[in-house]
Amino acid sequence: MKLVADAFGAIPRPSRPLPEFWTVEPVQDGEREFRIRRKGDVQIVAVAWKVPSALHPDADSISFANFVLADTPTGRLHKALVETGKATQVFGFPLTGQKPGLHVFGAMVKKGVAVEPVAAELARIVEGFGAAPATAEEIARARKTYENQFEKSLNDHESIGVQLSEYIALGDWRLFFLSRDDLPKVTPESVAKAAKAYYRRDNRTTGYFLPEDAPQRADIPAAPAVEAVMKDFKPRAAQAASEAFDPSQANIDARTKRLRIGGLKVALLAKKNRGETVNVSLRLNLGDEKSLFGQRTAAQFAGAMLSRGTTKLSRTQIADEMERLKMAGSVGGTGASFQTTGPNLEEALRLAVHVLREPAFPAAEFEQLKSQMLTGLEAQRSDPNARAAEALRRHFNPWPKGDWRYAPTLDESIEAAKAVTLEDARRFHREFYGAGNAEVAIVGDFDEAKAAALVKSLLAGWKGERGYARVPAVQRQAPAETITIETPDKENAILLARQAMDLRDDDPDYPALFVANYILGGEAGLDSRLGKRLRQQEGLSYGAGSGLSVPSIDRTGEWSAYAIVAPQNMAKLEAALREELARALKDGFTEAEVANAKSGALQQRLQARAQDGALAGGWVYNLYLGRTFAFSKAFEDRLATLTVAEVNSALRKYLDPAKLTVVKAGDFNRKGK
Repeated sequence: MKLVADAFGAIPRPSRPLPEFWTVEPVQDGEREFRIRRKGDVQIVAVAWKVPSALHPDADSISFANFVLADTPTGRLHKALVETGKATQVFGFPLTGQKPGLHVFGAMVKKGVAVEPVAAELARIVEGFGAAPATAEEIARARKTYENQFEKSLNDHESIGVQLSEYIALGDWRLFFLSRDDLPKVTPESVAKAAKAYYRRDNRTTGYFLPEDAPQRADIPAAPAVEAVMKDFKPRAAQAASEAFDPSQANIDARTKRLRIGGLKVALLAKKNRGETVNVSLRLNLGDEKSLFGQRTAAQFAGAMLSRGTTKLSRTQIADEMERLKMAGSVGGTGASFQTTGPNLEEALRLAVHVLREPAFPAAEFEQLKSQMLTGLEAQRSDPNARAAEALRRHFNPWPKGDWRYAPTLDESIEAAKAVTLEDARRFHREFYGAGNAEVAIVGDFDEAKAAALVKSLLAGWKGERGYARVPAVQRQAPAETITIETPDKENAILLARQAMDLRDDDPDYPALFVANYILGGEAGLDSRLGKRLRQQEGLSYGAGSGLSVPSIDRTGEWSAYAIVAPQNMAKLEAALREELARALKDGFTEAEVANAKSGALQQRLQARAQDGALAGGWVYNLYLGRTFAFSKAFEDRLATLTVAEVNSALRKYLDPAKLTVVKAGDFNRKGK
């Protein structure tokens, strides 16, 4: 003892705590199999089942099962496989420690003998062990063997030292003696119970070692030196250079030509681009509150059918034409958003409008679409994210069934999709589609005059039978509630939270609240408060963050948060999330956090305006609202001057954790969760 004390006693106990591993390996949900082929003289099959830790009460029963099944010459596998000549040798051993592990059984099989039947027989015997339990004689034989092993270990200095070190790794050296003293407690019934719990098909992994003199490997060659790759390279002529475009709001407004063609609002921003690229964004505004009642499913199917065939082109031909015209993006729904090139702009616009105006609604495509939609909806029944989102939407839904703004249940969506007909989709398109109230923006390398004339010729005079009036939104001041949804047999769970806010994007407080959300869990990503706490610090969530949705017309703002988590960690995650919200409200944000958020937000917005696709989409939205990019400039000017006090004040004014509705969806009832 003195030698031990002298050698090790001076080493200080570590001050750092060992990390807690919140996430455990998920339950295996199906049998798995692999093969290894290389030179060798004997075939091996190994079959393993996941089993609990050596500290678990079932550990002794698993050890006894191993003896009864895998001992030589008394074990059942030896008698079934070796004595019948199917295998030359069998083996078995639990690979367990402080954490759960594997119980491996295996057999050696001569070359030339089919190995799959041996694996099947081995699995049949092990997985049938619970139904054909060990006899009293088999248990007695195993107990006597283990008793003798303990006695021999205690009589051998080296053996007892090694044995005790193994039990110290489990947490306590006295476990050695506990295991010895617990031997009489193991019974045929306890062994059968453990066998039924773990030796199951969906918990099985089978591996084969198959000797081959000439395995069919794919050798991956080493990479050549980059100098050798580039040695004879002669570049093609460079594409036309782009101009040094200033993405400031003032320049965007000054460079953009805006016009109206009846009810069609148009924004054209011509600029020199590399590759002569052009981005187009078109939005059709359809219907009103009364005419859209009960039409949501017909509208969804009508929009989805547009690109599946027209009066002149099949679905394949549309796709081929888009490739020929270098169109990247989408046409359908209630508009189009795509990139093309200046020389292809006229044909691309003609194709897009043709798809929107003259769909053929092929019956076969409609049935295919309906099948795909129903399959997707059915898949959401057990999806935690979909179920949580559904519950949150419905909690804040004030509208009656059939209203355009109504939040349907999943079952209602499925029934509506089953009931919708091809004629419903045709009728919706015939009655509602048109450019009587629409916005189109074109940004990039094109001729403005030709584009304006083309847009007018393609869209002017196209009107649906129904008029358009914006459907207003109203925020339901729903009481805070905690909703738990069971999604059995899903390894991930999700938490969604939402609070309604009486807010619009022209309110004076909006820029400050925008920055507060940026820091809390928004665009700062993993550097946000929620990202750092829930993922990087505690390792509870695979992804976490928050969002701030503030509309431009209706006062229906909302703040939301989300986090993906293992079901067993949901309580820890929710507690940590609420702690972070409380800390932000109590202590506020720092000067550095606000400065970084302002800088990051301004950089992100600048980078977005430098992208033509974002500019085209932004112009469509501004045209709809009757705005220019001057509104964006005013927002950024206010954001740049925000103080820490203003950001903290806005957060405390609008965010109230007591008003949060929280939805948790996952498998919270599974054993061990």
